[in-house]
Amino acid sequence: MFDPARIHTLWDLVEYRARVSAGRPMFFDEDGRSVTFDEVRDEAVRAAAGFRGLGIGAGTRVVWQLPTRIETVVASLALARLGAVQTPVLHLHREREVGFILAESAAEFVLVPGVWRGFDYGAMARKLAGDGVRVVSLEGGLPAGDPDAVPDPAAVPDPAGGDGDGGDGDEGRGSGAGDGGRTAWIYYTSGTTASPKGVEHTDASLIAGGVGLATALGMSADDIGSIAFPYAHVAGPDYVIAMLVSGFPAVVLETFEAGRAAAVYRRRGVTMAGGSTAFYQAFLTESRRYRAQSPAAGRLIPSLRLLSGGGAPLPPELYAEAARELDCAIVHGYGMTECPMIAMGTPYDSDEQLGRTVGRPVAGAEVRIVRADGSAAGTGEPGEVTLKGTMLFRRYTDPALTGRAFDEDGYFHTGDLGYLRPDGHLVLTGRLKDIIIRKGENISAQEIEDLVRTHPAVDEVAVIGLPDRERGERVCAVVTPAGVGGSAGGGVDGGPLTLAALTAHLRAAGVMTQKLPEQLEITDELPRGGPLNKVLKTVLRARYAGRGPEAGPGAGREAGPGAP
Repeated sequence: MFDPARIHTLWDLVEYRARVSAGRPMFFDEDGRSVTFDEVRDEAVRAAAGFRGLGIGAGTRVVWQLPTRIETVVASLALARLGAVQTPVLHLHREREVGFILAESAAEFVLVPGVWRGFDYGAMARKLAGDGVRVVSLEGGLPAGDPDAVPDPAAVPDPAGGDGDGGDGDEGRGSGAGDGGRTAWIYYTSGTTASPKGVEHTDASLIAGGVGLATALGMSADDIGSIAFPYAHVAGPDYVIAMLVSGFPAVVLETFEAGRAAAVYRRRGVTMAGGSTAFYQAFLTESRRYRAQSPAAGRLIPSLRLLSGGGAPLPPELYAEAARELDCAIVHGYGMTECPMIAMGTPYDSDEQLGRTVGRPVAGAEVRIVRADGSAAGTGEPGEVTLKGTMLFRRYTDPALTGRAFDEDGYFHTGDLGYLRPDGHLVLTGRLKDIIIRKGENISAQEIEDLVRTHPAVDEVAVIGLPDRERGERVCAVVTPAGVGGSAGGGVDGGPLTLAALTAHLRAAGVMTQKLPEQLEITDELPRGGPLNKVLKTVLRARYAGRGPEAGPGAGREAGPGAP
């Protein structure tokens, strides 16, 4: 039986599962390859020996920018075996982001795939790497060496002699590469509004997150999971940890396309899939297409028991449609780079709980809602979400950021807004930075988005605040229309979506005048980015800031009803 008290590092977990589940598959790829838990362990040890031969050891700072493949997981486990400090970088990042990360993380090695999907990652890395940074291409496969040359984890020295990575102020938290309390991972936030923040995690914090995920979703050795999102995201190792804790295998997809993924999942009998709200929408659309082509085909993925994810709000309407169409539990959660698992629904929650909340705080997470003055809010009272927990990150690479992020009681301030219900479920209502301040009135962009989505002519929406001389900010709704195949300006009946029609719909829903959009912009597609395909509101603000409330296509020729 899995005993968390005996597991301190990721490698401890790899060894444990290789012993108790020897011969059982851990990974499948879409081409039919299968590797077992013990084979993954053995491949990782050989790769660790190969990396050691290149000069990588305890405390070596290794940046890797690799596709989602079985070999990438093995490489990360090999680095964990050596006690290296690894910094995963999303394959989407280019020179600006990668250059910043290489410099800020003090990288000593960069692992790249060579040329992948038409882009030469090796050439970019060589261009950006400074003196003393070695670029290693894994295009020909992982390096390999003699497993006997790899030191026992307990014998791996702590190169910093105290806190595991040369930082200050954490004496006693970790004593060596075999201790789960040292910094082992550095992740960088998306950086859409500022320079990315370096987030230091330990093996112990990621293990706590993976245990929380496995427990909430009831994962077991009878399941078959899937990794179709970028493994370089913090959710990647967390998901692998959940696999190691529970003993189930997973299908690994290098890229995600809903139709292809569904076909692979049907063949393999996948029981758990997901990644984010965008994945729910993609499978919903694919299921409708699949059943329209073959009405007798049945469910898109007959074996699927749940679709789970997080990273972006889940509109209640999308929850209801996806749950009905896919005929499985849709279980949404809440996490972030600093704390990959904060709250999670369960397959046993009610439709109302699953569609309206992000679940309860997982075991080990302590959530407190605070008012603007820092005092604790009551049940049902909105405020900022703050938290403590074993899955919380260690610190930022910038000490000043760490100091600002934690209060005097040791709670981390997430910047998210929400409230705890009497049933213990957490409801998120927006971001502190996603608040529109109109004439001194705080307006939640997410609240307005949820209401705008209920209009039948709306497919997707992003609500933003734009500078306004009289009001400070005005409310602008950027909408992609429904039912017109992407041509801008239409509604479900082929007619134009207007500001007047939208505000009438919102008034009928009881929205106060001050919250009504004053500007409507119609677009074919919302700009998205990052591993979870989030809407880039910074791009939208820059695009529409120069337009008056009457200027946008479909916005009408008058100021909106919220005007004085």
